[in-house]
Amino acid sequence: MTPAPSSTDSTDSTAAPAYPALMLRRMRNYWIATAMLYVATMGLLAAQVGAGYTPRGPALVLSIIAACGTLAFYALIHFSTRLKIAPDMLAALQSLFAIGCVIAGYAIAGPLRASLLSMLVVAIAFCTFAMHPRRALLLAGAALAGMAGIIWYLQAIDPLGHPPAVEAMSFGYLAAALLATTLLASEMTKLRRRMKASRQELLAALDTIRTLATVDELTSLANRRHMNELLGAEERRSASFASCVALLDLDLFKEVNDQYGHAVGDAVLRGFAGAAHGALRERDTLARWGGEEFLLLLPDATPQAARQVLERIVTRVHALQIDGVTPARRISFSAGLAERRDGEPFMEAISRADKALYRAKAAGRDRIEVA
Repeated sequence: MTPAPSSTDSTDSTAAPAYPALMLRRMRNYWIATAMLYVATMGLLAAQVGAGYTPRGPALVLSIIAACGTLAFYALIHFSTRLKIAPDMLAALQSLFAIGCVIAGYAIAGPLRASLLSMLVVAIAFCTFAMHPRRALLLAGAALAGMAGIIWYLQAIDPLGHPPAVEAMSFGYLAAALLATTLLASEMTKLRRRMKASRQELLAALDTIRTLATVDELTSLANRRHMNELLGAEERRSASFASCVALLDLDLFKEVNDQYGHAVGDAVLRGFAGAAHGALRERDTLARWGGEEFLLLLPDATPQAARQVLERIVTRVHALQIDGVTPARRISFSAGLAERRDGEPFMEAISRADKALYRAKAAGRDRIEVA
């Protein structure tokens, strides 16, 4: 009766399932619960044998079959990846085995047989949560068909011990309970799917919010808030490593906006961001610091290495061709570069880079000044 993970937990239940460790652990926990249920049921069956209600031989055979089946399903769960058993198939096999055990128990239980009907409901309920609702209905139908067959057989061979009217009413109660349980579990499965879909939508929304909180919408670079977080993390990482920061400012950007319009100005910002980002090292981070100003963080970089990065950016930016901007107008920027001193807060290094940037602007723009 151990339910395999629901097919809703897998993108394709017909494909070979790739069980992660967490899923296997969950399946083993279900198996433990089912094994305890089998043990309790077999204990009650043994009590019936002791009270003289149930013959010993058939009860012993059924107990052995149940024990061997339980162990076999543990092996199937453990090797399900290698055997490529889909979750629905594993659930169906366990369901059919449990149904078979309950029907056999009903056949040999004697006067207490009606009590075993509740175990059939439990078996169906367990597996309904792990199967598609339509398959669960088919499984309930198979259980009812099996019970109808055994009830008809018992009343046919022993009408005194199994009065037809009593057996028919027992079957009616079982049918009502099974159908109600299956329908209820099916509705709960649908609710579970909706909750899973809502959870995925929520996670997607959280990812979007996280992106909006860290990325500049126009340039797709890090925004100022995220850069401040990175600077703080870099300060905590170590005060002994050489690191540099650079402030970059697009030259005469206001004139671009005035002459070509803000849409073209936005295109210039996006083009600059793409060109500059392609020149960075793996651990470098470029952020939009404000307007047409950008801050570059270069961890573990000497001023010479940092200047090489800036020069690569210069080459790429000079080669930019922006739709709407005349080819004669070259896109350029000025930069101020500063090395962070031992133990110095990054904001002080940025302040020195800002002064170097001011000197670059005053000296004619389109150049790199080192603090």
